[in-house]
Amino acid sequence: MDKKIIGISAIVIVAVIAVGAYYLTTPDDGVVKIGYLAGDYDAALIVANVTGMYKSEGINVNITPYNDDRELITDMASGKVDVAYMDVANVLKYIEKGVPVKIISSSQNGGSGIIVSNHSGVNSINDLRGKVIATPGEDSIQYILFNNYLKKNGISIDDLNVSSHSVSSVNKSIQKGKVDVAVIYEPYVTINQNEGSKLLLNSDALYPNHPNCVMIATDGFISKHPNETRKVVQVHENATKYLNNSTGWVYNKVPMDSVKDPALKRYYFDNVSLVYGLDDDFKHNVDDFMKILVDLGNLKQPIPQEKIFWQGS
Repeated sequence: MDKKIIGISAIVIVAVIAVGAYYLTTPDDGVVKIGYLAGDYDAALIVANVTGMYKSEGINVNITPYNDDRELITDMASGKVDVAYMDVANVLKYIEKGVPVKIISSSQNGGSGIIVSNHSGVNSINDLRGKVIATPGEDSIQYILFNNYLKKNGISIDDLNVSSHSVSSVNKSIQKGKVDVAVIYEPYVTINQNEGSKLLLNSDALYPNHPNCVMIATDGFISKHPNETRKVVQVHENATKYLNNSTGWVYNKVPMDSVKDPALKRYYFDNVSLVYGLDDDFKHNVDDFMKILVDLGNLKQPIPQEKIFWQGS
């Protein structure tokens, strides 16, 4: 059996047993535990924390970064994390497998792109055969977007030389000639352009306004703490509006280790869509994206909205 399937199945067993048991038996310490995948799309979370927005809403938070979505979802199952920011493809995968979480807000749309070496000779999607192509991995949104775009253009991803690669080091691999093409996410799309690579296709070209990062919470936390759930969603909305309306200085509060240049950081923020809420348009976009996941074999079948979205919005 595939190791990924074994791993996900184990997570489901832990999740179904542990989430309910945790919220029934563990004393409430009054702290909302928030996890996120270390990267770029948690800007609203970071800004909300450093500007005191949680405190203003009377919420005590403990925020923890993670490097792996499986570790994060396992900690949600064990009660170590109540709320998390995660990419929507992985969230849908875990919900299909039975992990008891709900999407409580949108967070980011877009933010992906295809970068090519200036020496690769790649000027269109038809030039990819025979080239070394790097992606963050087969479970990533970038791989899914890429695979879908290829399929629409009559190209099978199986006919290309595609492999997983660390996004943070992909530019060095491009400069050394080890990689010709990289399908990556922000801020690395911007970083690689700044360091000499060229943009072949951005998110809008691959899939306009596609959902990317979402905010989720465990069913146990939602049912036991409905008011706190509403408050963390409100804080996310406030922080997103704060970022979207900023004249620039606030971006320096987002501690992206990979982006030191304030001007470059601002350029990155101009190329992603920071969003909030669960309106009908967003739910429709998730439904459309889910059809792609089914078509590509990432999901077995579409998931009903009531199993995906928080009903308290």
